[in-house]
Amino acid sequence: MSTKDVKAFGAEAATAPLHSLTITRRTPTPHDVEIEILFCGVCHSDLHMARNEWHNTVYPIVPGHEIVGRITRVGDHVTKFKVGDLAAVGCMVDSCRECEYCKEGLEQYCEPGNTLTYNSPDKHLGTPTYGGYAENIVVDENYVLHVPKNLDLAATAPLLCAGITTYSPLKHWRVGPGTKVGVVGIGGLGHMAIKLAKAMGAYVVVFTTSVSKFEDAKRLGADEVVLSKDSEQMSKQARKLHFIVDAVSAEHDVNAYLNCLKVDGTLALVGAPELPLPIAAFSLIPTRRSFAGSTIGSIAETQEMLDFCGEHNITADIELINIQQINEAYERLLKGDVHYRFVIDMASVKK
Repeated sequence: MSTKDVKAFGAEAATAPLHSLTITRRTPTPHDVEIEILFCGVCHSDLHMARNEWHNTVYPIVPGHEIVGRITRVGDHVTKFKVGDLAAVGCMVDSCRECEYCKEGLEQYCEPGNTLTYNSPDKHLGTPTYGGYAENIVVDENYVLHVPKNLDLAATAPLLCAGITTYSPLKHWRVGPGTKVGVVGIGGLGHMAIKLAKAMGAYVVVFTTSVSKFEDAKRLGADEVVLSKDSEQMSKQARKLHFIVDAVSAEHDVNAYLNCLKVDGTLALVGAPELPLPIAAFSLIPTRRSFAGSTIGSIAETQEMLDFCGEHNITADIELINIQQINEAYERLLKGDVHYRFVIDMASVKK
């Protein structure tokens, strides 16, 4: 298989800063498309992986799984894209295609494990996959998405992770007109959950620990904002909500939010706290409540999400940076100093 060298930004050790390096990409096979990466969102997972906080990083690592770009080359058998098309790549670039979940169109739950956009075994080259902090990427056309032409490209990038991670549970639990939805946490995930739930027709209640975020929650679409540290405000929400998206990745009291659910209500966790969260039996049993989790969506559902966002003109709130600012951005991300997603202008990788 022929390959070519590509400029990228990555880390070579857990304690090393990200820096310019050269990686190898395959040239397109018959079913591949090559994408010039225009913008790449910065997910907190990128930081976790670069610093080996989940203890499975293979170095060197090139993060990035919120990718928007333009097709520059297509394989001989490609039918879904042509050169010049806008295209996007999310958190996965392949799967086994043979297990029951892949056959059901649920490749995000691929039983042997799907091929992640970075830090997964590359089926073609035998090396780890490298992500979107790079000039380009080569992906099988079946794992590439079409981008609505009316959306701002930079602000579309975070939809490929933050967008689908919140859209998928909202869709699965049938959020729509007549439902009251809670969103816990206003960050990269939470701010997308607010926008999407509101566009689906739900009544949206946002929970935050900070009074300073009340105005922004309203701007994003919240019908009500609750200070979760105020027991009186929380008690007024008891048994009021049909569904809750919990986007908090830090330790917090989930039981306080479970108690806001109606009979048969569900809380879906999309944040990833480092430590286990204690769940009280009587937060669930008396009202047949459910505590669930959710990950990204399938390729088909991700395309559905992008089309929905195109129809409703939904994008992320972003701060555009150059790749040379990525280490500073990681430090700010740790402090929560971003509203609400960093996106890299990938033209800067060529400097």
